Amino acid sequence: MDAPNLKTALPGPKAKALIERDGKVVSPSYTRDYPFVIARGEGATVEDVDGNVFLDCAAGIAVNSTGHAHPTVVAAIVDQAHKFLHMSGTDFYYEPQVKLGEDLAATAPMSGPVKTFYANSGTEANEAALKLARYKTGRYGILGFLGSFHGRTMGSLSLTSSRAIQRRGFGPMQGGTFHAPYATCYRCPVGLTPDRCGAECLEFLEEQILVHLISPDDVAAVLVEPIQGEGGYVVPAKAFHERLRALTTKHGMLLMVDEVQSGMGRTGKMWAIEHFGVEPDVITAAKGIASGLPLGVTIARSEVMAWPPGAHASTFGGNPVSCAAAIATIGLLRDSLVKNAAEVGEHLLAGLRALKDKHPLIGDVRGKGLMVGVELVRDRVTKERATTERNAVVDEAFHRGMLILGAGRNAVRFSPPLVLSKAQADTAIRIFDESLTAVTAKK
Repeated sequence: MDAPNLKTALPGPKAKALIERDGKVVSPSYTRDYPFVIARGEGATVEDVDGNVFLDCAAGIAVNSTGHAHPTVVAAIVDQAHKFLHMSGTDFYYEPQVKLGEDLAATAPMSGPVKTFYANSGTEANEAALKLARYKTGRYGILGFLGSFHGRTMGSLSLTSSRAIQRRGFGPMQGGTFHAPYATCYRCPVGLTPDRCGAECLEFLEEQILVHLISPDDVAAVLVEPIQGEGGYVVPAKAFHERLRALTTKHGMLLMVDEVQSGMGRTGKMWAIEHFGVEPDVITAAKGIASGLPLGVTIARSEVMAWPPGAHASTFGGNPVSCAAAIATIGLLRDSLVKNAAEVGEHLLAGLRALKDKHPLIGDVRGKGLMVGVELVRDRVTKERATTERNAVVDEAFHRGMLILGAGRNAVRFSPPLVLSKAQADTAIRIFDESLTAVTAKK
């Protein structure tokens, strides 16, 4: 499908009718940025119920890694569905679960053997990691970072700190969790300029949290995103992860890396942590792992994942159809899509950075591969956050035929399917340019 190709005013009549029905029966807690109602998708394009075709730079929140309805993935799903849909890998054995474990072990960015626990989502994968850390170490404390997002179930939510609305009304949070500043160099938490900011923010963790709030020998693990997702697509300095690895090793803590949004080839490497040259003890993944089917995994060094039968399980985790989709997905990523993410991501990043000269609203452009964030500000000196302007830009892009989403308080995220072409990236840059121009003209 060629995109964009808009045939009606947005939303169209069929979309309006379905949205009205949705409002009567679906939880109002869901966040809908604009009235898009999908009918079908192909590659990096989607069509709504009224026949309008959009360029998809959101990918279902970084989920449709191989694009919409990739024929190889669809064939794997259909083949497995004809055999059996469910058998519960917590009680029985089946080939797709074992094969996926072998494939994940071959990609894991840590030396030595690893094992995988299967869940249904990112938050469940993180819950498993939290339980595993406490079980393995016999300690209770978990350290996280401000701006992070790890999920919405209670354990993961206790570590999540990207927006207060996600926590409001659900307290008290799980005990034993502590937050330190993340290495957000564009807005350095310790007041340094971006060219001088590195890992200095970890001094707060080392000199304050581990001195005044919890003893290092009570900390089971540190849970960190290699690149913050919901916090604004923030790429830290390499020194941040290096120092964090040294800190956890020194005190016998596990280093657990949340790759739910950044993993599975999105950053131009299979795992985002590979950009930083650090080996974690535990990795969590979901979103892009099965090209849209529900699946979460917790991958850990074998000596870490040494809990006994019954310690943790999931009825639906590692569903055979989801595993089949994941096996096909990993094959596509290895064959070409990780490389494509790196090459097209570099092209997209360069094009968006070129817009800075034209649009003062752009404060920072950052990212790796096809995980790119653009932070919007009202003033580049004060860095006042352009929150309403960000929302307006997202809406303008939608009305021009492109799906993008916000991230953090004032950033826009580009997280398209990894099949995105350079020509499609150019279209995304053009529409973003037009959207910025429209919003600026209304100020």
